[in-house]
Amino acid sequence: MEGGVHEFDGSTFKECFSLSWRNPYVLRLAFSAGIGGLLFGYDTGVISGALLYIRDDFRSVDRNTWLQELIVSMAVAGAIIGAAVGGWTTDRFGRRASILTADSLFFAGAAVMASATGPAQLVVGRALVGLGVGMASMTSPLYISEASPARIRGALVSTNGFLITGGQFLAYLINLAFTKAPGTWRWMLGVAALPALLQFVLMLFLPESPRWLYRKGRAEEAEAILRRIYTAEEAEREIEELKESVAAERSSSEKTSLAAAVRTATVRRALVAGVGLQVFQQLVGINTVMYYSPTIVQLAGFASNQTALALSLVTSGLNALGSVVSIYFIDRTGRRKLLVVSLAGVILSLAVLTAVFHETASHSPPVSAAATAHFDSSLTCPNYSPAAAGSDRSFWDCTRCLKAARSSTECGFCAAAAGDKLLPGACLVSNTTVRDACAGEGRQWYTRGCPSSFGWVALVGLALYIIFFSPGMGTVPWIVNSEIYPLRHRGACGGAAATANWVANLAVAQSFLSLTEAIGTSWTFLIFGGLSVAALAFVLVCVPETKGLPIEEVEKMLEQRELRLRFWAPPRDAGGEDGDGKESGKSAAGV
Repeated sequence: MEGGVHEFDGSTFKECFSLSWRNPYVLRLAFSAGIGGLLFGYDTGVISGALLYIRDDFRSVDRNTWLQELIVSMAVAGAIIGAAVGGWTTDRFGRRASILTADSLFFAGAAVMASATGPAQLVVGRALVGLGVGMASMTSPLYISEASPARIRGALVSTNGFLITGGQFLAYLINLAFTKAPGTWRWMLGVAALPALLQFVLMLFLPESPRWLYRKGRAEEAEAILRRIYTAEEAEREIEELKESVAAERSSSEKTSLAAAVRTATVRRALVAGVGLQVFQQLVGINTVMYYSPTIVQLAGFASNQTALALSLVTSGLNALGSVVSIYFIDRTGRRKLLVVSLAGVILSLAVLTAVFHETASHSPPVSAAATAHFDSSLTCPNYSPAAAGSDRSFWDCTRCLKAARSSTECGFCAAAAGDKLLPGACLVSNTTVRDACAGEGRQWYTRGCPSSFGWVALVGLALYIIFFSPGMGTVPWIVNSEIYPLRHRGACGGAAATANWVANLAVAQSFLSLTEAIGTSWTFLIFGGLSVAALAFVLVCVPETKGLPIEEVEKMLEQRELRLRFWAPPRDAGGEDGDGKESGKSAAGV
């Protein structure tokens, strides 16, 4: 196992399946810890659909964009704290203890949200869930990584990514299932308590990470676990490498704090790559799609809540499918190659979305004085009048109607009664009475987007975005961060990287709706496209290839530095051999 990249006959995915079949204990460890990823995905994905119905139940939420963003992003704010605290607890109390703590927070948060009587209680529940998400986001992949054989480590850690996306898909599925149930959003948010309870029970019967145990001086326990994971020969090799690693750590006077880690060139290079990947994962806009997917579908011209949820289910399903693709390719093609292909596709997809939403805004159906006068004059949008609309300097269309408001009054667009929703419609006050009156005539009622002939193209753009994002940028940042740091700094550095991820996530989640209102949806996606180009440049310059390297070998690789833009070339190990075993005079550090 020591000395470089492992090559197999057939794909590493098959090797992973074969080894797990021969030794189901490895798979049990990975999937039990991976339930944290399922909870992570479910609790971040469920709010997108629940928010549609929370807005219907709480008028204050419907009227205030900032309150919608607060409910969505409070979980992210909690995750920032959870990830930071998780970095400390995983080192002090162990990986398993941190996962159990996260489960308790998931359960408490779900109970608080399901019983919420107002927005304030929802915010508190989201914060509790966020603390659990933050701890699970860095602890689950770390636990899996430290309990996995090196040759299939990437594939097994990818199961955590698969369960994250699977949790998001499950969230959309449950959202759709409960659309007709009494207390719709309460069921959506409360269901998360069940997998939290399941993981808590499973983890009680699983061991601590063998590497953490060894570092804490509990060598016999660690060796017993390693012998259950590896063959006899491989276990002896792993134990020997662990002894060397821990001995080197104990003989070193270097402190294990994050500040001390940053002063070390090797760890600093790892942190630049790890933290940068986590930040860019968010800045390319993924969680605008996952948190606000139904809202984006409505902005593209689909008015119905049920339709928006059903179409969003497609994107979340593709996200889960992309994670399976990642499991297949991650140890076969390498981390960097997946990242580059992923980001190239994301840039293309965001260009499509930018163009589609620009065309949607440019071809918004006009407001008709006759169509508006069809309804009682008291229902007309306060800012709209036929005289103003007919002036040379004022043209009213659906987009302008939805932006029009006077004090606490909001406006909506009632599409034409004829089959073509792009014909002139009515600009009316937005409330349930008017909505029902519009729907009663067989018309569509729009408050969050306008009728468009480009709506299906927007869905194609969203689907392409997910298809490209999920296998690469969706899973690789978590894999790289689970394997790139030296053992003595793994908790602190992993916590810092996860915290950076959630800070960037918060910035994106808290600003997306405000940006779409201020500059438009097309310009918002254009900004994400520019950030994706920057992310691609970062990967090419700063991210190393860790494919197939034992965790203890990654540190040796990072001791050397090389600017390596040829991401398609075979990776080379720390000892100077390329993927074919030939000598090379340079390292493959990439940073």
